[in-house]
Amino acid sequence: MNWDDLKVFLEVARSETLTMASKRLNIDPSTVSRRIHKLENELGTQLFDRSVTGHLLTEHGHELLTTALEIEQKTVATLDILQGKNLENKGNIRIGTTDAFGSYFITEQLTAFHNTHKYISIDLLPLQRLVKLTQYEADLAVTIEKPENKSLVVTKLCDYRLKMYASKDYLEKNTDINCLSDLSNHATIGYVDDLIFSDQLCYLDRYLEKVKPVFRSTSVIAQYKAVQNGLGLAILPCFLASNANNLVPVLENEINIIRSFWMAAPIERKRLARVNKLWQHLKEATLQAKPLLLGQ
Repeated sequence: MNWDDLKVFLEVARSETLTMASKRLNIDPSTVSRRIHKLENELGTQLFDRSVTGHLLTEHGHELLTTALEIEQKTVATLDILQGKNLENKGNIRIGTTDAFGSYFITEQLTAFHNTHKYISIDLLPLQRLVKLTQYEADLAVTIEKPENKSLVVTKLCDYRLKMYASKDYLEKNTDINCLSDLSNHATIGYVDDLIFSDQLCYLDRYLEKVKPVFRSTSVIAQYKAVQNGLGLAILPCFLASNANNLVPVLENEINIIRSFWMAAPIERKRLARVNKLWQHLKEATLQAKPLLLGQ
């Protein structure tokens, strides 16, 4: 068993697909598959359960993952110390975020960060799932749930508000929205129930339990676009809805949701100067943007 095979194994474990792992490793998917089969043959066990949707770790795969992660992090940490990179304001940072917050808020904060730290590059991962920080999928993550793993440094980043929105055109054609019960007669937009990765996203269940949405998506950005185009009403973050001049809050007194973003990083990654710089930058940026995030 060699380190190159373990690196391939780690990327497949993180991404759960050969295609994504091959892109990150810059090798073709057939080579990734061949290396995984070679490793399984050497170990005499199956590491992944394969299906049309991807590769999921078996019990033995999880055992190898723990060992491989320890080897990877000890190697990286040792090299950083020997090369002094842990003290330098340069290098790459991979940050995992939620879909809308990453695309519509964090991205806008990176110009100012780059102007001050020109030798730090950023890989932004706007994900529609939880970031696998304990598998070192990213150096830093912004999540909608507070991570409980004690191997992570965790801080509350900010609060943000969500309201129900509709387009001006939709409201001109539908003037009968005066209370929550009226929404049962209107087109609503929401998440795909069985693919919701956090209870924090179950907004419609709270207000419209018996109403079936006319459009559902795992992406809140897709929901936002659907509302913009007059398809119906959806509960959206205020920082996202503020980007569209044609969106109007509906039933603000009845639907007014406050949620929190949390920021987390593995302890050893948080010690890196470049990661700590971005950590502080995001803390300051969200503080300054409080009115936007709270829809004030």
